[in-house]
Amino acid sequence: MADRVPVAAHPWVYASRREGYDILPIVEEIIADMACAGLDGIELMHTALTQEGAVERIAAASEKEGLPVIGSSFGGNMWEAEQAEAVVQEAYVVTSRLQALGGKTLGVSVGKAPGPKTPEQFDVQAKVLREIDAMCTSAGIAMNLHNHTYEVENGEHDLRGTLSRFPEAKLGPDLNWLLRAGVDPVDFIRSYGRRIIFLHLRDQAADGRWVEGIGDGDTDFAAIAGALREVRFEGIAAIELAWEGDFKPTRPLRETLKLSREHLRNTMGW
Repeated sequence: MADRVPVAAHPWVYASRREGYDILPIVEEIIADMACAGLDGIELMHTALTQEGAVERIAAASEKEGLPVIGSSFGGNMWEAEQAEAVVQEAYVVTSRLQALGGKTLGVSVGKAPGPKTPEQFDVQAKVLREIDAMCTSAGIAMNLHNHTYEVENGEHDLRGTLSRFPEAKLGPDLNWLLRAGVDPVDFIRSYGRRIIFLHLRDQAADGRWVEGIGDGDTDFAAIAGALREVRFEGIAAIELAWEGDFKPTRPLRETLKLSREHLRNTMGW
């Protein structure tokens, strides 16, 4: 593992309580909070990047706070032939604007189908992913496959269907979603090793409920760090907080982000 793994944050916890998950109206607040928390960057949401004036607004906030844009998440129903062209076109807009902001990573979610995906749907999905990966490479951006639960349930049916058609794809697993799908993050890290270039981190209690911040729950981050050292992880980690629908925060988000950052430093050496 690299001596110094950069630790950024993803703004989902802000978006989750806003109409349409729109973070752009408060992006200055988010970037200021993350800078105050001592983070190394922000991983944006693609829905902010697709809006007019987003690049200028985000760039100004990033420069003011000294917090770089490290990348963005991106998602769409890539398995659906009728949507494939639109997804690729949107990805082009996002990667172009992300490049303008200096971003270097794109974490991609392939979309959940009503049932297990068919071979034909996997063929479409892999084709879309290859097109997005090519445009990322041209822009100096590293694409990685993000996961929720559906990609890794049922014996990793979705993930394996993708990798069998796109074996060179890199991974950006969300370790908490792995847990919620019944997959041991340590085993996953050991299985996929150097293919992993990005991580999403959050914490949960022993009963499976999300907690306010990293360090407030029971996730064994020290064991995760050990597995990452075994595979010589050299990527980027992003804190992505999430709260249950009935949760009421007890402190400002910037404080929770700061405490989360400190917990990772103490348990993982970052």
